[in-house]
Amino acid sequence: MNTRAPFDLARVTLMVLIIFVLIAASLWTMLPFLGALIWATTIVVATWPLLLRVQSMAGGRRWVATLTMTVVMLAIFIVPFTFAIGVLFDAATEGVELVHTYMTQGLAPPPAWVSNLPWVGPRIAAKWQDLAAGGAEALAATAQPYLRSIGSWALAVTGGLGGVVIHFILIVIIAAILYAQGETAAKGVLMFARRIGAERGEKVVRLAGMAVRGVALGVIVTALVQSLLAGLGLWVSGVPRPGLLLAASFALCIAQLGPLPVLAPAVIWLFWSGQYGWGSALLVWSLVVGTLDNFLRPVLIRRGVDLPLLLIIVGVIGGLIGFGIIGLFVGPVILAVTYTLLESWIADDPAITPLPIKT
Repeated sequence: MNTRAPFDLARVTLMVLIIFVLIAASLWTMLPFLGALIWATTIVVATWPLLLRVQSMAGGRRWVATLTMTVVMLAIFIVPFTFAIGVLFDAATEGVELVHTYMTQGLAPPPAWVSNLPWVGPRIAAKWQDLAAGGAEALAATAQPYLRSIGSWALAVTGGLGGVVIHFILIVIIAAILYAQGETAAKGVLMFARRIGAERGEKVVRLAGMAVRGVALGVIVTALVQSLLAGLGLWVSGVPRPGLLLAASFALCIAQLGPLPVLAPAVIWLFWSGQYGWGSALLVWSLVVGTLDNFLRPVLIRRGVDLPLLLIIVGVIGGLIGFGIIGLFVGPVILAVTYTLLESWIADDPAITPLPIKT
């Protein structure tokens, strides 16, 4: 006698629909915190060995290690942020004084070198001469629309800056919680992965963690080395504001653009000011520093995860283009997981035999 219950399509469909609605509602609720959660998870996964080392030095006390890592994160943000605010405040003060001087005294005639600029020099010199001849009234009438646009831009930047601060505070809070409860969170993720894909699912999660750690090591360390070398070259050659240019170089290196957008204008400025020796030296130094990432980054990334070099490079660059800065870590993880799943799926087919490779 067959006692097997009949298949209830309506019941199964409703269960799947309810699960889908719950997942969608949960993601919608977490959407304001999703970016901070991804960043915090990336930071914690990348720096977890450092946390364990600090915990060992603190006699096994996790709260000391968590507090230390949180303070370090705050210092990494607050120190550059304070420096940037100070530079912007000084520049704004100088700009206000300069605008006030020009609005009351008018614009001086253009220097001779302006008309010697290729292509655009004569046109700029003629416009400049007209503004100088018109006095303060002509300059004020010309600058008024631009001043309104600058004010709107400053207001937008201020609001965006406040959003960045709030976002970073969320990252620090979530990262501190993950530092304190990291094993519990990792155990939950591994159990969920094993429930879905057994040993293969757990292997994929561990590989994703290794990919994040390897990319963080390669990207951050390479950016730090390149920006420090670029700042050293700028300081030795006598370029003004080397600290500010170093900060800009580090931001460009993190964005995978390299330090050349900062070094190239500095080289041009040195040649323009007649310092041909320092300009030639900085040019050679810039070529060395600008190409350093092509060798250093792949080596550092492969220390964290053993994947094909082409896959790593495509993941870093493609992730940056597709997802922004966070894509530096998301891109390699996606490709690493996909590559591992395809490799395991192909290897599981007994009909496929590996081709002999001649050495």
